[in-house]
Amino acid sequence: MRTAILGATSQIARDLIVSFSNMGGKHLHLFARRPSEVTKWLASVGLSARYPVDDFSNFANHEFDAVINFVGVGSPARAVAMGNSIFDITLRFDELALDYLNTHSACRYLFLSSGAVYGSSFNEPAKRDTPAVVAINDLAPHEWYGIAKLHAECRHRSHPEFSIIDIRVFNYFSRTQDINTRFLIADILRAIRDKTVLKTSADYIVRDFLHPSDFYGLVKALLSTPATNTAVDCYSRAPIDKPKLLEIMQEKFGLCYEITETQDSINATGGKPYYYSLNTRAADFGYQPAWTSLDGILNEVSAILSSA
Repeated sequence: MRTAILGATSQIARDLIVSFSNMGGKHLHLFARRPSEVTKWLASVGLSARYPVDDFSNFANHEFDAVINFVGVGSPARAVAMGNSIFDITLRFDELALDYLNTHSACRYLFLSSGAVYGSSFNEPAKRDTPAVVAINDLAPHEWYGIAKLHAECRHRSHPEFSIIDIRVFNYFSRTQDINTRFLIADILRAIRDKTVLKTSADYIVRDFLHPSDFYGLVKALLSTPATNTAVDCYSRAPIDKPKLLEIMQEKFGLCYEITETQDSINATGGKPYYYSLNTRAADFGYQPAWTSLDGILNEVSAILSSA
């Protein structure tokens, strides 16, 4: 299957490219705003000249069976820095893909969406019947990212003639994670590496971390299914709560932490105490996750710390 990867500089896209390569995938074409970065990265992971790399201006000149759109925000800090430009960027590259489908109607389109489309509260996990809640009369900047993704999903449902599946990513973690970002797991890793004390709030949160191999399995399942127009939520075999995560990181890796009244972190899309989904619609397409959040984290953290 000839597959275009839009936004090949993103971490999750790069992990997927490596997964495809490890499984013998030969027909990827990588697109990015900075192609030289992608070329340099391919060389660094032993994939030099394995896949063609282009800027987006050459995208429409090729024939593809599938397009996977990763263009977007990779960290909370970046979401804050982008501000309202997230709307224009999301729309621009989504329209690039939709314009392609207008002339290549058999092409499949996978769009990297987000659990943030449901809204910013998450006082309970998402389910199949959970509505998206938008505080339309009192929008806050931390809601812009989710609304940009929601807008794209609405646009996709309005084109039932196209095969489009939106993949809602909640939490994702791999050994390629930039631990200088302000995710909780990155804060934990820096504290372990630097032998410092992690100061974190007592807020109870639950997260579901997707492992790279399960993301690859999900993508393969969705590309193999009969053409459809829908959305799926990402999930692992089991989520993990913050107290258990801190306890295990202390036990396995010597994490030192201190519970404080406040926490120096960036909630770019809201606090979200139960930011995960019980919507297992992806199973209808053959997706079966192999990793729990905890097992995936332990595997990837071990790899990060062994190479530090």
